[in-house]
Amino acid sequence: MSRWLLAMHSSSENLGLAVCDAENPAEGTRILSRPMGRQLTNGLIPAVEELLPQAEWASIGRLAVSTGPGGFTGTRLTVVMARTLAQQLGCPLHGESSFALMAPRLSVFLSASQALEPFSIVQTLPRRGRVAGRYRLCSGSVPVEELERPRLLREDEDPSPALTMQLDVASDVQHLLERCCHWEQEAIPGPWEPVLPIYPTSPVGPV
Repeated sequence: MSRWLLAMHSSSENLGLAVCDAENPAEGTRILSRPMGRQLTNGLIPAVEELLPQAEWASIGRLAVSTGPGGFTGTRLTVVMARTLAQQLGCPLHGESSFALMAPRLSVFLSASQALEPFSIVQTLPRRGRVAGRYRLCSGSVPVEELERPRLLREDEDPSPALTMQLDVASDVQHLLERCCHWEQEAIPGPWEPVLPIYPTSPVGPV
């Protein structure tokens, strides 16, 4: 029987899902990426079932989920589902910010000297200011370190060097699955309790 690794990403209008067999991750990886918007509320579970039939959910051995920042409802839905599955199945769960997932992809826009230093990823929000996280490139199996998770910047803050947030959910959920494979290979513990959504501008508390 297969032991599945499942990655979930819904920090934007697009839903990204990726799954692979823990014993043979190089073959048979399946990825789903599609616009969902407000349909995510009713469409999340059917989308997961499309990629991994519900009869196989008991064989999920490890989960990874994007924790945002992103839309309040979309991010919350996948985090809640991942936490529930991890709790019920007794399997590890890992959370990664959406900015940390895109950091290796965006780092190609840094100059050679900038790539040696910490850099920020910045998102400008309509009428709400700017959100930024701080990152550093690493060598080996861990491509990037999140030095500071995404937060709302003060008006007088201007991080440098800074890259503009760019969405590519299909690429980022695949990267999240690759990170999940690394955590599986290294047998990294993954308690579900600390995995919470990032809401930089919301007064509503975590789940």
